[in-house]
Amino acid sequence: MLQACLNGSRDSAFHAYTPLTPARLAADAAAVIAAGASELHLHPRDPSGTETLEAAHVADAIEAIRARVPGVPIGLSTHAGIAPGGTGRLKAMKAWQVLPDYVSVNLIEDDAPEVIALALSRGIGVEAGLWSVADAERFTALPDAKQCLRILIEINEQDIEEGLAVAAAIRKVLARASLDVPVLQHGLDASVWPLYQDALMRGLDGRIGLEDGKHLPDGSEAQDNAALIKAAFRLARVPPNLPPETVPPIAGN
Repeated sequence: MLQACLNGSRDSAFHAYTPLTPARLAADAAAVIAAGASELHLHPRDPSGTETLEAAHVADAIEAIRARVPGVPIGLSTHAGIAPGGTGRLKAMKAWQVLPDYVSVNLIEDDAPEVIALALSRGIGVEAGLWSVADAERFTALPDAKQCLRILIEINEQDIEEGLAVAAAIRKVLARASLDVPVLQHGLDASVWPLYQDALMRGLDGRIGLEDGKHLPDGSEAQDNAALIKAAFRLARVPPNLPPETVPPIAGN
């Protein structure tokens, strides 16, 4: 499964085509699904462009996307830095009337177990975000661990070898726990494509989009999220040990 992460905390200063408004998110969702993505991950914004979990803005984003790509799973971030922030997230999530299909929850955050429990109680799937071995150990000890939709191995390290080593260490913790929960592995900026290739090699799900990085595998800047998704599928077609540049480009990429 390839998930498209449309915006994250990025803005138009990061990339001109970062989708922020419900209309732009909906158009971008249609483009990445047409390019081959299976699911969506996004950070709704208020009219000023600030990330938010407030019910009205969450509903606007989800409804706009579902009108364009009905049936496509939509996930939201619950990062503690998103307004209203911290434990205020719980109150905001309880007020949601239009529900996402799933939310991502970072295990590094103190109230992660409470956020996970609330999401599950409302019938919302949970992606458990693990940044470190400590996160993995905390997650595997939770009573709700096996009820989660998937596990996200989220590598923030910018040194590639270091990032791959952290991902491997997290996978060892998960293997010992035998949770039988799907795993999605992704990187950030410099580690996006190495972590994606590693995920492909291991048969794990992947995630690509402007939230994680704006560059194509050759280092050039992507035109938009759809171009990044097309590049991911092109890379998936490259036989082992064959340089990506030897594979013909996808039309329009």
